[in-house]
Amino acid sequence: MRALIVSVDLGSPDYQAHAQEFEMLATGAGAVLVGTLKARRQRPDAAYFIGSGKVQEGVLLAEQGEAEVVLFDQPLSPAQQRNLERQFNLRVVDRVALILDIFALRAKSHEGKLQVELAQLQHLSTRLTRMWSHLERQRGGIGMRGPGESQLEMDRRMIGAKVRVLRERLERVQRQRTTQRRSRARGATLSVSLVGYTNAGKSTLFNAMTRAGAYAADQLFATLDTTTRRVWIEGAGQITLSDTVGFIRDLPTTLIAAFRATLEEAIHADLLLHIVDAASPQRDEQIHEVNKVLREIGAADIPCILVYNKIDLVGLEPRVEQDEHGTICRVFLSAQQRDGLGGLREAISQFALLSDNNAISNQNIQPE
Repeated sequence: MRALIVSVDLGSPDYQAHAQEFEMLATGAGAVLVGTLKARRQRPDAAYFIGSGKVQEGVLLAEQGEAEVVLFDQPLSPAQQRNLERQFNLRVVDRVALILDIFALRAKSHEGKLQVELAQLQHLSTRLTRMWSHLERQRGGIGMRGPGESQLEMDRRMIGAKVRVLRERLERVQRQRTTQRRSRARGATLSVSLVGYTNAGKSTLFNAMTRAGAYAADQLFATLDTTTRRVWIEGAGQITLSDTVGFIRDLPTTLIAAFRATLEEAIHADLLLHIVDAASPQRDEQIHEVNKVLREIGAADIPCILVYNKIDLVGLEPRVEQDEHGTICRVFLSAQQRDGLGGLREAISQFALLSDNNAISNQNIQPE
């Protein structure tokens, strides 16, 4: 689908990275980019976000490029989206809706599809009333008052009922996951989860560690479904390793809530491996964004090792770094080239040994 991108600079120092990331989202959704309208504002315009002058400039660009959709790199209010669609006479998709669209495209598991549908319905429900009130004002009250209100109430009930059904199904899946985790806990199996910014190379590393053949690609949100495999690590024994959905800056709250069940593998892990794209100029900011989401889902206090991936792209050698206690806190490797995996296994083994020693120490502490 031919798409015009509207990119808005609100004065953020990381605007360029934000804009590039949105282009990756757009192409990942299957869009063919025909042009970009750049706008700089101190604050969003209430009616159009970018102001009426820029809108007219965008209309011309869309016509010249024969655009079929307008992709907006900021979240829009229902009123702003409606006003923009009137001016462009095209469908306008904001950042939240685009991410949801990619999630719908990539989700493969039953649980992943349920989570995507729930998030889409929640997003739609916030726009339903505004959409119908817009039609009532546009066409007047004749012929819209009775049937229009009935249709609105019907849509509300249908969406509400569907949301309840989806939540019940997800709760069942969640209970199954809890049962599986309890089973692993009874078996004293160390649980390790890969977390990190989207496209940091988590699935590639997961495949390198497990030979699982999980889908991996150079695109945002290649992985949406949690995959767990058992792996033997010398010194740690049998562990479970989980690959989770990647994070992204300004991840919508509704998406965090909808994907909480998937992210619970991270919440309940004994150890997190925070995968960082060592070749990304924005790696420090990406680390910050991941840590922010981990705090939001209640996983901030879980022990974590930073794993700098893609070192082959920046000419670094595989190595490990230790903290003041001699504990490995950073690992530098290339999952693609399978260089440095031994250092990561050593870090996991060391963590397992320290965990076992702490458990023994706690057992030996006698109550007074």
